[in-house]
Amino acid sequence: MASPPPFLYPLLILIISFLWQASAIQLPSTNGARYLGNFWSSSKTLPLVGKSKAPKYEYETKYFQQKLDHFSFADLPSFQQRYLINTQHWVGPSRLGPIFLYCGNEGDIEWFAANTGFVWEIAPRFGALVIFPEHRYYGESMPYGSKEEAYKNATTLSYLTAEQALADFAVLITELKRNLSAQACPVVLFGGSYGGMLAAWMRLKYPHISIGALASSAPILQFEDLVPPETFYNIVSNDFKRESMSCFNIIKESWDVINSVGQINGGLAQLTKTFHLCRKLESVDGLSNWLESAYSYLAMANYPYPTGFLMPLPGSPIKEVCRKIDGLPDGASVLQRIFEGINVYYNYTGKVDCFNLDDDPHGMSGWDWQACTEMVMPMASNKTTSMFPEFYYDPKLNEEQCLKDFHVKPRPTWITTAFGGHAFKSALKAFGSNIIFSNGLLDPWSGGSVLEDVSETIVALITEKGAHHLDLRAATAEDPDWLLEQRSSEIKLIRGWLDKYYDEKKATFSM
Repeated sequence: MASPPPFLYPLLILIISFLWQASAIQLPSTNGARYLGNFWSSSKTLPLVGKSKAPKYEYETKYFQQKLDHFSFADLPSFQQRYLINTQHWVGPSRLGPIFLYCGNEGDIEWFAANTGFVWEIAPRFGALVIFPEHRYYGESMPYGSKEEAYKNATTLSYLTAEQALADFAVLITELKRNLSAQACPVVLFGGSYGGMLAAWMRLKYPHISIGALASSAPILQFEDLVPPETFYNIVSNDFKRESMSCFNIIKESWDVINSVGQINGGLAQLTKTFHLCRKLESVDGLSNWLESAYSYLAMANYPYPTGFLMPLPGSPIKEVCRKIDGLPDGASVLQRIFEGINVYYNYTGKVDCFNLDDDPHGMSGWDWQACTEMVMPMASNKTTSMFPEFYYDPKLNEEQCLKDFHVKPRPTWITTAFGGHAFKSALKAFGSNIIFSNGLLDPWSGGSVLEDVSETIVALITEKGAHHLDLRAATAEDPDWLLEQRSSEIKLIRGWLDKYYDEKKATFSM
């Protein structure tokens, strides 16, 4: 073997030293609390259940001390970032066991972990460590000690950004690998929806942190004028039209009916009673927004089998909604039909006596701030193609609302400035690699995602009947063949990334 050039000697010494020491490394104990640098670990192990009869995912709950602002040197308070970790199947640093990191998104991390069975299920075959870090300002990862203080005003909320969250992930995984003597272990990123956007962006912004990313249902193009603003609501509408044209038309008609009833004397009280609301309506806007949200979430969660991701829902829930709407006798009113249909989303279990229009069961309210600052996604509804009321995206009106709600002005061009988007194909070809963009075309967010291959290593996996990051959910006996094939392709690509990484390590070591 030829002698390596002098500048490689330090690297070879480091690798040899690492491989020699790694065989003797003991992984941190999972019993009892312990403190390792910025890490604090609780002793409890909790089961996660994504849906009834689903397997349980065991993990340890830990906390990491994060900087409030990674991009300044001001003396600001730190906060505890929660993360879930499982080392059960990890082959360890001596064998360069991979690390699977899910990029936590806008909610409690336990909720996302419970509904991301794919990561847990493939970890054993890869010998991977699994980690689910929580996004700052969500769940238990609250700066300033509590949600009340963190959400107090624009000053305390100013550190709730995608850039800060990505920096959290980068610092956490770097320090975690150092504590585990696993600096050479490859990291694969996963994420769904906003988490998928973060996974793709992290792969691009911190290419040295990971070797690849699976970005499922990631609408990274839903900004500025990259896609038509009507795209989202057109897809939702098409999902309903696909099931029943009469159902589509009744929903389309209902908005005018609701507005008409709301304008008559006692109309708001009538709507309150018809829709079993816990508090009397103050305007029809609250009811309309509540209905719009349900239809959109139904399209996102239009899975082929029962789930409890957003709400307890039957399989193919849009089909069930339309069956309810169409199934009432001929004399039934439009509002009666809408109530029967919407009950599928908000009360499929039949246990709810009345509805609160402002419920936030998954702690996602921080997204309102993000949407008013940098996550500005233009939306509109076309009266000829959509079942929703016609409206246009008005940046001025959006700015006024954000000033009213948070005393901030949105930056509608910031995301494309920070992460790109315009001419994304040529840009990604130039500096990107190893990203899977997976989408199901029933998902309304698919319209803002990457739906065709960009290069040999940045690929799009599309399923015609898939819904919102269905591929990341746990495997079930009801999974259709097309879903099995999609997951098989993802596993093959991830295996290819890892094989290439290991081959390059061997080549370096044998020089």
